[in-house]
Amino acid sequence: MALTDCEKTDVRRYCGYRVLGSAEVQLLQWPVYQSRGMLEYRMNNLTASEEAVLRRQLGTLLTLECAVPTAGDNLDTDQAATWSRNPNEQDDRLRLLDTWRHRLCQFLGVSPGRGLTCSNSISIIV
Repeated sequence: MALTDCEKTDVRRYCGYRVLGSAEVQLLQWPVYQSRGMLEYRMNNLTASEEAVLRRQLGTLLTLECAVPTAGDNLDTDQAATWSRNPNEQDDRLRLLDTWRHRLCQFLGVSPGRGLTCSNSISIIV
């Protein structure tokens, strides 16, 4: 069974690629952005077992992504009884999410998009 449009959108998003847009825009972008074309090719040509792994990864990524905004739920409390707030919780959750996003790119054999770059890296745009 092929990936749905929503699943493909999530894969693009998690891999750091911008929205794809309409069919006219797609045709203009693919020759220019080879990595995006490779991502599209891979998503459209997965085996059944690869799709199953990809869907599990999407589930994990969704769970991790939804946990990031809830990290702010306890910002008004520093300590309550024996519980104390982790001041780095949001950064920790974002780092974990990005690690899994990189694992998705690695599984698909594509380079991370511009929306998922390491803070230590340098991007050269020609």
